Amino acid sequence: MHVLPVVTRGPTENVNDLLYLKGIDVAIINGDSLDGYRSQVPQIGHRIVQRLNLFPSELHVFVRPEISSLAELAGKKVNFNTPGSAAAYSGPLIFSRLGIHVEKTSIPYPVALELAAIVFISSKPVDAFAKGKWERGFKFLPVEFGPRLADYYVPAQFDSSDYPALIASGEKISTIAVPTVRVSYNWKPGSPRYLRVAPFVETLLDRMERSRGQGFGPKWKEIDPSAKTPGLERFQPAQEWLDHKLAQRS
Repeated sequence: MHVLPVVTRGPTENVNDLLYLKGIDVAIINGDSLDGYRSQVPQIGHRIVQRLNLFPSELHVFVRPEISSLAELAGKKVNFNTPGSAAAYSGPLIFSRLGIHVEKTSIPYPVALELAAIVFISSKPVDAFAKGKWERGFKFLPVEFGPRLADYYVPAQFDSSDYPALIASGEKISTIAVPTVRVSYNWKPGSPRYLRVAPFVETLLDRMERSRGQGFGPKWKEIDPSAKTPGLERFQPAQEWLDHKLAQRS
């Protein structure tokens, strides 16, 4: 099987390519990338289908010592990483869902430390936080999962094993995570494009255990092929593979 990777400028452009660029079969997107398309493509959740839910990207809201809650960020400058990043797209969307209106910036990370808060959306641990030297009081704010976030996001948490210099032993900080998803267009079963994509899905899932071994990134060990992505249906061959595996175990 020959796979040709295409580099884009971010997860929303990946959705564009999957919908409109000829020859694109598969894309990796953030689950909330579909939000901006729902007004133009109301059935976006049916036109694009989940093939595999990859490891999530946790929301990090890192604040200066004088800030103690998300509500205190209202009206203040908050940095959402660099343009095109997951934080630049998902961060403002999440804050809007929570009803917290901030002054958005996208400036280099070291300069942003002078602002009220820095928002990163990336799989934990983020080196910038894990390896940094911090003055007393710098911290992550908790973000509680709830109905306003349930359509795209999943609950997550940080503890001292993730950031030992910032989180005390035994402490847990609630947050949310943005699912990172391998998706495809929902081709009609039996069509040429469907028949081209289906074997790739089956091969990938069959070799999942190999990807959890030596020589692969540790995050592959966290992938659960049965995990669902809010707002997306599962690609039929992926569902059939999962049903077969469950039947073998029972």
